[in-house]
Amino acid sequence: MNAAAIMDPHPTILRPTDMISTAARFIMEKRYRSLPVVDEHGCYLGMFGVNCLLKQVLPKAALMEKGLTNLSFIHDSLADLHERFHELEDKPVSMCTNKEVETIAPDTPLIETLMLLYTQRASIPVVEPGSCKLLGMISYWDVGKGILAS
Repeated sequence: MNAAAIMDPHPTILRPTDMISTAARFIMEKRYRSLPVVDEHGCYLGMFGVNCLLKQVLPKAALMEKGLTNLSFIHDSLADLHERFHELEDKPVSMCTNKEVETIAPDTPLIETLMLLYTQRASIPVVEPGSCKLLGMISYWDVGKGILAS
């Protein structure tokens, strides 16, 4: 068995020009942790995920390199976080596309696929070898569904 047997061949995708508000809506409605970003030709460009959203709404002081280690004095409210989200919701997802997520080919063996899912702790894009075409995605849910159905 290989990756193609457990992948979702019709994943929800984002275009690089989609707004962050659109990505946030998909993530919240479907409980996704990340979504693939694909161009108009179906070429995989990277992943957009909840970590980007969290990073964008955190106070800048919290993210400074070699910066603060104790944030207990910051008392931002949900309204403060919403205001920060509002400032970026009309920006394109391309500003926050992670291009370093490892991809696999559809013929990647099942156990190798599961190990990558375990170590990467995120859904895995399945990309056609020799091209950039996104063929599908593999999530924890896809694997769980496959295991329980066997």
